[in-house]
Amino acid sequence: MKRITNLISLCVLVAFGATAQISTPQPSPAGSVSSTVGLTEIKIDYFRPGKKGRDIFGSGDQFLEQYGTVWRTGANSGTIISFSTDVKVAGQDVKAGEYQIVSIPGKSEWQMMLHTEMIGGDMTSYSEDKVAAKATVKTMMSDKVVERMTFQISDISADNTSANIHFAWDNHSFKVPVTVNFHDAVMKDITAKTQVNPQNYTAAANYYLETGENLEKALEWMNSYLAIGKNSGEFWHIHTKARILAKMGNKKEAIATAKDSMEKAKNFERGDFGYVKRNEDLISSLK
Repeated sequence: MKRITNLISLCVLVAFGATAQISTPQPSPAGSVSSTVGLTEIKIDYFRPGKKGRDIFGSGDQFLEQYGTVWRTGANSGTIISFSTDVKVAGQDVKAGEYQIVSIPGKSEWQMMLHTEMIGGDMTSYSEDKVAAKATVKTMMSDKVVERMTFQISDISADNTSANIHFAWDNHSFKVPVTVNFHDAVMKDITAKTQVNPQNYTAAANYYLETGENLEKALEWMNSYLAIGKNSGEFWHIHTKARILAKMGNKKEAIATAKDSMEKAKNFERGDFGYVKRNEDLISSLK
């Protein structure tokens, strides 16, 4: 009986020991950053080593990471970047999917590679044959020290077609450009969805207006939308029609349409949402 009791006590202690682990901060905590560029989600998952008073990049035994040596670009299992659609990295075609970021630090130039196999920290498994894209970029030096290694998706362009993979640690940083192409996908979506739902006319017209794709078609779509039910009172869409006409060079009709939009905005019981001013500015620009 005593033996059974001791065995039960041992099992309880083992079970308790397995669950009652002490939680402490990781030396290199996990980090993640993501952003949508165009229609593409770009995500970077990585582990963030700290400087901790060490000399990080250089040539010589005192430096943690040597110039000219392949590096996992992070701690623990390295850094994984994913793209939800096909992209271009430094002008090179890269398929949608996950890649491990591998790099070679340098005093004046930095190389960054997207490795198709996840090799963690084992740089002996790095293979040029497994590189989907390779970029050589300028090493940017700074007087400001970045304590924790950091990745960002920065410098997203005004037209939402490009951004930079931005790395920084200690006094070193680099940027690698990424470009996306969403135009073909949008055009396909427009073709399919405007056929089944007239509510999509305005989105399609706005896209054509912003890209200058086909202004005549944009005007046709906007007219079709405004002709439905009570849509003719939606002054915000009438303003878009005025902008389309203005971009087409039809100043007289654009001014008349902007005045119609402005009048409806003034009389809207819930406010004009700034469209009185927008129409005034448009009219002024056309005179």
